[in-house]
Amino acid sequence: MKKAYLYLANGQVLEGQSFGASGTAIGELVFTTGMTGCVESLTDPSYYGQLVVYTFPQFGNYGICRKDMESPHCQMGGVVVREYCQEPSNFRCDATVDTFLKEQNVVGIAGVDTRMLTQMIRDGGVMNAIITTEETKPDLEVLKTYRVEQSVENTSTKEAYDIPAQGEEKFSVALLDYGAKGSIPNSLTARGCKVTIYPYNTPAEEILAAGHDGVMLSNGPGDPADNTFCIEQIQKLFGKIPMFGICLGHQMMALAAGAKTKKLKFGHRGANQPAMDLTTGSVVITSQNHGYAVDESTLAGTEGKLRYINVNDRTCEGVDYPAYHAFSLQFHPEAHGGPLDCQTAFDRFTDMMKEGL
Repeated sequence: MKKAYLYLANGQVLEGQSFGASGTAIGELVFTTGMTGCVESLTDPSYYGQLVVYTFPQFGNYGICRKDMESPHCQMGGVVVREYCQEPSNFRCDATVDTFLKEQNVVGIAGVDTRMLTQMIRDGGVMNAIITTEETKPDLEVLKTYRVEQSVENTSTKEAYDIPAQGEEKFSVALLDYGAKGSIPNSLTARGCKVTIYPYNTPAEEILAAGHDGVMLSNGPGDPADNTFCIEQIQKLFGKIPMFGICLGHQMMALAAGAKTKKLKFGHRGANQPAMDLTTGSVVITSQNHGYAVDESTLAGTEGKLRYINVNDRTCEGVDYPAYHAFSLQFHPEAHGGPLDCQTAFDRFTDMMKEGL
């Protein structure tokens, strides 16, 4: 079996076995704790530019089901696992993860100590890394300056298009695509929403002129503060149309309101993150994928009211903007993959559109 190497920014080098494509990939090394959701995470645009360590010891044991893909192709730069399954068992399986990654030209490394890597990231924070199948040592100087850039631009749709409602059309929703998972418009169309997917750089005036009932701000990759034009458009939409933001959309909504965001030490990635609703005291288990968070201390003086917090580290998980008829969630209520605790958030949005401004 061909060898692969993982070069870390802290100077460590790990040797393992290659699977997926051959070649070299550089990215930000992060970990995810999900036990399922293999193809969903591989195709989630929020992972753009990252090398992902899967903490569950076996990867791909039920194979790849293409119907579960969240975008048209794999978004990760590379995959790090303890063991990958070469003979998956699942009646829905279309391909092995090895075959899929080869098709997608994504490199993988197996046979490394993922528990050690996860502990390293938890202790020291996310770091840049290189996966390579080449025997020649790569230029490690690039690890000092590498940064994920133009991530929203590279994952957003290039042209607007419509997705019809499932059944009777009740609402028209504009979805600003910052790197949207396919399950978000699916969750809306299932509730009678016709969804128009717009490129990330669509002006607010165009959205308002189209006569939609609400605006959905999608998830996506990268540093939210990089997207100054998008933030300016959200400011123009505040108070003029009901809005719902998820993940990156949640962060940019907070920036538009005047709050700030911060980079987390190692982020939240997986399907087991507990979030508490401060209005009821109830706790939901959520699916998450983010490396930045809204700085809850900066919400003071804005129209944002802290609604959800992460039970583990008390970071912001959701904000209400009653004056603007808007709200946002850091976690993923569409839950692909993940628990279904929070899908009522989409019902809350449709109720908000029904009430109007």
